[in-house]
Amino acid sequence: MTGQRVGYVRVSSYDQNPDRQLDQVQFDRLFSDRASGKDTKRPELSAMMSYVREGDVVVVHSLDRLARNLDDLRRIVQQLTSMGVTVEFVKEGLTFTNETTPMGTLLLSVMGAFAEFERSIIRERQREGIALAKRRGVYRGRAKSLSVEQVNQLKKRVQAGDKKAVIARDLGISRETLYQYIKNG
Repeated sequence: MTGQRVGYVRVSSYDQNPDRQLDQVQFDRLFSDRASGKDTKRPELSAMMSYVREGDVVVVHSLDRLARNLDDLRRIVQQLTSMGVTVEFVKEGLTFTNETTPMGTLLLSVMGAFAEFERSIIRERQREGIALAKRRGVYRGRAKSLSVEQVNQLKKRVQAGDKKAVIARDLGISRETLYQYIKNG
């Protein structure tokens, strides 16, 4: 049975361009997330997992675009292949099916472990850089999302009883950010 070729791309932030990932790769449908790969709670990944059927081929640029930790990577690939879906990783030149050999499983594990290791190293360097900047007194943290005027507007609306989700949406911030502004003034 011949199915569809389904592309999946993921970038971590809105300023990154996902176009390079599957450039010149043919597919029938594309799912594209702008989210961290630290977990599998991504809307387009979920949509892709629900969309694919037996005989389909999921094409991903590289292992770390599908998942950043080995457990998630193995679980996603296992779930897809158990459905009769083939998974292709373009950069690594790896293909996994429901008939993957022990050598294929080993390669997935080793390559996935490298992706997880790389993410850990990046986070460690980031923490070290922040600590050094704090010691030098130059670390300012993330720029504030709202101006003083917007914070005052936010507080007035909260006191007036407006729904917090509506306020957050109107100001273009998450509810968590809204709660931080309420808490910290």
